[in-house]
This record gives sequence, structure tokens and C-alpha cells, in this order.
Amino acid sequence: MLRTAGGGATLAAGLVGLTACVDSPELPNRAPPGWADELALRRPLDRNPDPHILEIDLRATPATLALWDLTPATPVYTFDGGIPGPLLELAVGDRLIVHFTNDLPEPTTIHWHGLRIPADMDGVPDHSQPAVLPGERFDYDFVVPDAGLFWYHPHVNSSAQVASGLYGPLLVRPLDASEDLAPDDEVVLVLSDIAIDDDGALVDPQSGGDLGTLFGREGNVVLVNGRWLPTMSVRSGVTLRWRVVNAARTRYFQLALPGTKFTRIGNDGGLLASPVEEDLLLLTPGQRADVLVTPDAAAGSLQFLTWVPYDRGFGSTEFRQEELVMRLDFSTDAPGQPSTPSFARALSPISITDATAVSLRLTQMKDPDGHVVLGVNNVPFSELAPLPAQIGETQVWTIENEMDWAHPFHLHGFFFQVLNDDGTPEQPLAWHDTVDIPVHGSRKIAVRFDERPGMWMFHCHILDHADAGMMGMIDLVP
Repeated sequence: MLRTAGGGATLAAGLVGLTACVDSPELPNRAPPGWADELALRRPLDRNPDPHILEIDLRATPATLALWDLTPATPVYTFDGGIPGPLLELAVGDRLIVHFTNDLPEPTTIHWHGLRIPADMDGVPDHSQPAVLPGERFDYDFVVPDAGLFWYHPHVNSSAQVASGLYGPLLVRPLDASEDLAPDDEVVLVLSDIAIDDDGALVDPQSGGDLGTLFGREGNVVLVNGRWLPTMSVRSGVTLRWRVVNAARTRYFQLALPGTKFTRIGNDGGLLASPVEEDLLLLTPGQRADVLVTPDAAAGSLQFLTWVPYDRGFGSTEFRQEELVMRLDFSTDAPGQPSTPSFARALSPISITDATAVSLRLTQMKDPDGHVVLGVNNVPFSELAPLPAQIGETQVWTIENEMDWAHPFHLHGFFFQVLNDDGTPEQPLAWHDTVDIPVHGSRKIAVRFDERPGMWMFHCHILDHADAGMMGMIDLVP
């Protein structure tokens, strides 16, 4: 396995070059040198000499950071002193050991979003592990089984802690040749936002009261790899690989780049069965996208990647403008040659013959004091009985949304396939761990529970909704 520095990645030596690329010794078909330096992610110190074990120390700690030059410093929560946390990079089958210390003034955990790991490593307090109290330690130790981009974040007071800066990316590379034809110029992009006032202080995570909870609280500053409006140096016609994660607690990221389409080759669970070309790239909170992007503009010009309002319910598009996300600074080099590899992954649909039907409704209630409470089937998380499941069982869930806002529905520990209303699998075939449930709509998913018993959580990944009670547990038994 090759662990690399900076925002890009160098594939193993000996990969076959793309037939569509025509290089020359004078001007290789590559992005400009240092093209992603402003987006470089920190790397942790590996304490273990074994190339198949990544063993690190990781601290959740308060810090004060200047998010950009013109603002006062902001008190935040961080993993190892920065936002986002360090990029953890491994290969399929590698072992990850994290000696975690909580230096925060409140309890926390780490949930490894999307990873199919043992239940006692999943980071859900009172179910998979006790909360890690201030000053205490916990060792996470597991093998990563799947290639793809994943991420980590707390599952205690999760909306406020993620909004304060506690999140980081985790990249797992395949052992086979499935990605050999990918462009050499690759970057991991962690999208998020943060809410700060004019003095640089964090906005109260409970701002807006019940309305803030119902809508979900979005930050007023968009960040890419912890930076406001960073610059990527590009060369027209040269194809880049962007590995993107939406780590925001509420914001849907719908992205546009003038004159350029996004070729989505992967989602939450790695490569798709076949690529999809999209004019706009959409990621709900918690989702990931693996895309090929070929910026196209005149040499020496400037473009902006923009955030485009997405209709996720009442108030999400009204009176809202597009926002700048990232600068693309075009070099003066002659245009390169786009890479057009044909990605394909052999995936089979989950057989739903004899599958157990499960019906879930995402609902809104009020407590005796009149405050908003969210839940599943009109029951908040604190009172909801776990859903039963057996190892080897296949279930088909119909998830109905009875609210005026969409819900990115996330299942811990397992991938699922999204089904059409008639039960056929959505095309192209893909593995997901998060799916959007539209306003007053429904989605079907098929999941097969493998040999990892324990208590597994599901919830809305608008974290204000999860904290308000839109969560549940699965009791998976032999």
C-alpha cells in the first residue's frame, strides 16, 4: 500500500496509462505541479512499522482557529488541532488502531461512518461502547473490509460537536485493479459549513429553537477541507478525480461547475456498476461521491465551483443565492487531453425473495411542554423498541417521510441497495449507506445482515433531526 502526502494521491507504480491520454516529455497530460496544495489534508503519524497496520494517536481537543484572514479566530472542537481531522488512508484488509483521547469538556465517541466493522467499534454510546468521558481514552481496533471514501465523527451531542469541527475523512484503496485506469491527479474534498458570528464566535448550536430543529441548522460559511474558498490550480482538458464527502450536519451540497459535467463513478460503498454523467453533483449530509471532472476554460482564466440551492423542503430555496465554494485557477499551459476510462464493477442485486418487510415512518410530534420531538413511527428514539433482525436475513424497508423536510436516512454498519417502487433495483447498481427520503415521499431499500451481531443504529443524517429523536436501533442476533 502507498500512503501519500498532500491532497493528491500517487497510484502504485506500473499502472497502465489511459489510452486517451497523450503525454509528452515536455508537457505530460497532468494538472500543474502543486495543483492541490491549498487543499492538502493533514496525515497522522503512523506508530506501527507494519505496512498493513495504521496505528495512530487521535485527540478530540478544543482549539482556536482563524477560518480565513479577515475574521477573528473561532473557538472550535478539533481532531488533533485542525479542521477537518487528519486523512486516514489504508488498503482493503488493513488494520486500523486508533488510540483515542477525549480532551473535550464533554463526553464524545467516534463513529466510523460507512465502515462494515464489528458493532463494539461503531461509536454509538450505550449500545456499542460507553461514551468516552473527558480525560478518558478508548482504543478503536478493526480491519477495513471495503474500498471507498468513508469518514468519522462523534455520536454524542452529534449536531453540536460536528458543527464545532469534529469530522475527518478515511480513504480505503482496493487491492485489485478496479481503479487502475483512474486519473493520476486525485484529491479528497471534505465539504462542510460552520456558523460563526461577526466576532468569530460559534453560533449557539441550539439557535432558532424548534424551527431551527425542524429545518436543520446550516452554517453561514462553506468550507472545503477546512478552508473558505480555497484555490485549485487546474489545466483545461486534464481530467481530475475528486473524492468528495459531505460532512455538514444539515446542508445538502448541490454543486455546479460552468461548462463541465461530473462523471460519477462511485458512491458511499465504492465504485458503481457503471458511471453516470451529471450536470449537477448532489450529496446529502453523510454521502460520498467519486467523480471525474475535466475543467474546461481558456488558459489563464478563473472559474468557481458553486453551491446551488437544492429543494429539500420549506425554506431551503426561497430567497437563497448560489454560493462560491472553490476557485479553479486555470494554468497558461496548452489544453490537455481528457481521460475517458470506462469504469465498470460487477455488482449483483440483492435477492428479495422471502425478504422480511419492514415499514418505517419518519414523523414529527410534540412533547408535553409543546416542544418539537421527532421520531420513527411516532415514537422518539428514547422510547423506540429495537427492530429485530437475524444474521443472514434479508429485509426490505419502506421508509416514508411524513414531514415537510427531506431526510438523508443513514444505516450504520451495512450497505444497502435502493429499490424502485416495484421492487426492482435502482440502476446503475450501487452500494449505499445513506439515501434521501423526499418530502412526503418514500424510498425502498434492501439490506442483508451478515455475521456481525449487535445493536446497530439508523437515523436521519440531518443531525439536528437525529438529536431530536429521529433514530432507532436494530437488534441483530444469531
